[in-house]
Amino acid sequence: MIDRDSSEPIATFAAALRTARHALALSLEELAEASGVSVRALSDMERGRALGPQRRTVAQIADALKLDGAPREAFLALAKAGRTRSVHLAVATGLCELPGSVGDFTGRAAELAWITRVVCRQPGAPGQSGTAVISGGAGLGKTSLVVRAAHSLRDTFAGGVHFVDAAGMGIRPLGSDEILSRVLRALGVREQQIPQEPDERAGLYRQLLRDRRVLVIVDDAASEAQVRLLLPGAGASQLLVTSRRLLAGLEGVQRLHLDPMPDVDAYDMLWRIVAERGDAPRPQELQALVEMLGGLPLALRIAGNRLVAQPHWTVADLVGRLSSSERRLDQLTAGDLKIAAAFAMSYEQLPEGARDVFRAASLAPGLDFSALLTAVIAQTALADTEDQLDDLVDLGLLEAAAGGRYRFHDLVRLYAHQRLERENSAAEVAAARRRMVTWLLTTLRTAGQWFEPRGEHATFASAEDADAWIRLEAEHWFPALGAAALAGDHDLVVAAVAALHWFSDRWLHWQQWRDVFQLGHDSAVYMGDLGLQAEFLNYVAWTFTLPWRDIRPALDYAGKALDLARAAGDTLQEAWSLDYLASAHYKLGDLPAARTCAMAAAELFDKLGDIDASCQSWVSRGLIARRLGDAEEALTCYAHARRLAEDSTSGMTPIIAENTLPIVLSRIAQVLGDTGRTDEGLPLMLRAVDLLDGAHNRFQQATILWMLADLYLPDEPEQACQALLRAAEVFESIGENERTAECRQKATAISAGGAS
Repeated sequence: MIDRDSSEPIATFAAALRTARHALALSLEELAEASGVSVRALSDMERGRALGPQRRTVAQIADALKLDGAPREAFLALAKAGRTRSVHLAVATGLCELPGSVGDFTGRAAELAWITRVVCRQPGAPGQSGTAVISGGAGLGKTSLVVRAAHSLRDTFAGGVHFVDAAGMGIRPLGSDEILSRVLRALGVREQQIPQEPDERAGLYRQLLRDRRVLVIVDDAASEAQVRLLLPGAGASQLLVTSRRLLAGLEGVQRLHLDPMPDVDAYDMLWRIVAERGDAPRPQELQALVEMLGGLPLALRIAGNRLVAQPHWTVADLVGRLSSSERRLDQLTAGDLKIAAAFAMSYEQLPEGARDVFRAASLAPGLDFSALLTAVIAQTALADTEDQLDDLVDLGLLEAAAGGRYRFHDLVRLYAHQRLERENSAAEVAAARRRMVTWLLTTLRTAGQWFEPRGEHATFASAEDADAWIRLEAEHWFPALGAAALAGDHDLVVAAVAALHWFSDRWLHWQQWRDVFQLGHDSAVYMGDLGLQAEFLNYVAWTFTLPWRDIRPALDYAGKALDLARAAGDTLQEAWSLDYLASAHYKLGDLPAARTCAMAAAELFDKLGDIDASCQSWVSRGLIARRLGDAEEALTCYAHARRLAEDSTSGMTPIIAENTLPIVLSRIAQVLGDTGRTDEGLPLMLRAVDLLDGAHNRFQQATILWMLADLYLPDEPEQACQALLRAAEVFESIGENERTAECRQKATAISAGGAS
């Protein structure tokens, strides 16, 4: 047929009908009245759903359209062509068309390779599935990834690539029957030939896929039920499904879970987006923006689009706008792209209980948190909380972390906290926060008691469990100490901090001990308790005796603690003050003053009958004697400390003795090495290493391995190198990078013959 206004032929009956009707300016209703054909039938014809209507019907329409001559014959011929096509199949151009791929797509190389490997499998390969699920939370770029992959693979699917948006996060997700219907129409099945029964519809779908090589993409699936009927059977066709949910109920599928982009890829993505600006942003500013957005592609896209749309802004301007956590989500908006809206779609899918847990979990201050802490904050049963947290992981609002813990993306945490402030009263939020702080500090005190002389052993099944809890939950209980102090809960603070005295020796490399004990001191000042002030100042002094700290402040803190202890009549804290003064004088090289203080401390500890503290003072005296060149005195002091630590009837607290013994053995070995008795010292040093192998005191373990290397030199350089390399591994595991490098450099020098 020839259009009255064009010399170009019209290829389909639907187009011919629509063109002729528009030429006469007729509505569907007017044409229906003139032809005697129903409005619905005419609509189906124009939309291509009725491809070959009966000749009599077509003639009636042609009469109503006033077609004659060649245009009439062409019109009738197009209708006849539709009738002569396959009973089942029809042209379906444009249905389920794959969206375009973004031009500045960046990164995800491993994920693209995974999709390519999965969809390009050989048909019938053992252990292979024709379906892959790509899951992940809001804004991770699941759709962009799959569309990018599909475009690159399009030529390998002769039967076509078909894309359906399942609207899983929308108010009305598509039903599986509608998805099937859309795909079948895209495959060329006429509307009237699509079976009504879901199973029959799925059977026809699988039959068509079996005979072709087709890639079907279902984007944003809400549930397993939405896509289960679309799982392909035998053959070369493939199904890709994206979903915020894990869709764990789908059997026999291959899975890829998206995480935020690595910083390097996120930087490249942002750089490519803003490249169209006339000015080149400074790399350090762009990196600061990347770090704020946490590798979330949608957030990067929004930030980049804002910079392009606002050319008068600098990257620093946007960083400044985003620096306030209260404003960050509001600023991450560019046109119809809104990061908060993406999170909201997931949030609205949650049942009420899971929403409560989601909001409550935002109060946990650490990077990751346990179900138990969440249950305390939300005031819910632990079993219910675990189920609700799993729901949040399933929907991508939380990430599963190691050890059965959970973690927010930073932007999702901000969103959860916004919902908390919006949906909970200020009183409810304050009560939840106080409940969390009280539980954390009460549990901290109970855990610390496991390592204290005559401490209570409650809540935890073992010292190992208590130790693990203190370390694992430090990101929570440390801020809780500050919160409790600000709230005036000083009794809670001092009780928790006091319980950490002996435990701190097991975790030497933790960097916050000084602040912990300072908080304890400040609360003791508010309480007006001189003895507690002395106790916590002593602990602060101890932190300055650690190898990486400037030792000089230790003299001041221990001196003030000594005055307070004497004013309070607290003999135990007076003794500890003298012991810390001895350590400070020793490290500053004032050995006579160190010896005087150590002897005075030992006398007071013995007077009090405190065997645990007395043992430490004997070790201090041995260190001083060795530095003074008195090997025999040093060995005498260390031998006494060893007897106390090894004798179960000495009165030492077993867990303190266990921590002290390897230190004593290594010191004895050192002195024996000094006096040419290395053969006697080596077994003791090796025993000390064995005692600390697998123990929690990693800094001490690495230190003793270093001492072992010194003992091996110069007679056994190969063994010395091995000890140094082991020490380097342990130092590296606790973030002691400077010591790690020193150990490796020394090992290299020994291997090259450059060290004696």
